[in-house]
Amino acid sequence: MSINPGASRLRAVLNGFAGKRILVIGDLMLDEFICGKVSRISPEAPVPIVNVTGESYYPGGAANVARNLCEFTKCVSLMGIVGTDSHGARLMELMRSAGVDVDAVQCDESVPTTVKTRIIARHQQVVRVDRERLRLLPPLRRERAVRQLEDRIAMFDAIVVADYGKGFLTQEFAAAICATAARNGKVLAVDPHPQTSLLWHGATAIKPNRGEAFAAAGVVAGDPVIPVSEDEALLEVGRLLLDRWRTENLLITLGENGMLLLPRSGAPYHTPTRAQDVFDVSGAGDTAISVFTLGLATGASAADAAELANRASGIVVGKLGTATVTAAELAAICDRP
Repeated sequence: MSINPGASRLRAVLNGFAGKRILVIGDLMLDEFICGKVSRISPEAPVPIVNVTGESYYPGGAANVARNLCEFTKCVSLMGIVGTDSHGARLMELMRSAGVDVDAVQCDESVPTTVKTRIIARHQQVVRVDRERLRLLPPLRRERAVRQLEDRIAMFDAIVVADYGKGFLTQEFAAAICATAARNGKVLAVDPHPQTSLLWHGATAIKPNRGEAFAAAGVVAGDPVIPVSEDEALLEVGRLLLDRWRTENLLITLGENGMLLLPRSGAPYHTPTRAQDVFDVSGAGDTAISVFTLGLATGASAADAAELANRASGIVVGKLGTATVTAAELAAICDRP
């Protein structure tokens, strides 16, 4: 396995992020955080009573990928679908405020916007409430999305697909995205959802986590093996997915064990975790795919892009909530071994 690239090379890649034009396609959500204090247990049931002290809202799902990208480039566009409800309006306002182009976001009155509400007390999540209705993208809306993609593809350097299994991404749409990206020579990076079983033939890179990789390969996941280079089950799953998905690079995130890059040509590359403290892992995958795609869009090697993505993920898990990483934070951590 390769050695870590030097700090100066990583900083040079990072400096190339600004101005890269990225299109994010996927399932859009709104993350709601309700914070409060717990002083007693309810007399009605053995549950804590949370006295609300504040509420906050953040983009979730593919919208959070776009939000992460905005920390490094101001040329970010979003494609997805939201409801015509107040949650959809709030999400669109959040994206516009961040400078994201939302012209390719469709509004559908028949599908409510997906909302994930987390109730937090003393920096701990008490419960999560999901409001969603799963529905496959109707043919007319899929055709509209494909036309939008074909009309706008020349504007972008790369496409990120974030599949959260909420129905926006179908196999027909996935095939159209792959074909359009390949025909126009664009980087295509995919964060897949194992339950959708979509094929992304010809993608530049696909980024599952360890559990998702085993699930997608139809293999029961055993305990991780350390060192990662000797995890034969993981390496075999990687080889299976490279063949099944016909991608150029497979980046498997391994939590506290870092990331494993499996290129179609060349040796596996493992980068150990750079996390110093872990407070909240929510959104870490969005950060990883964002930074990894930007690295590929600059023309960097997949290994260099993976190193930056790993460092960015190590920063974001040290923050509470659906957080992002700034360019300055990532530049600072590049100097660490």
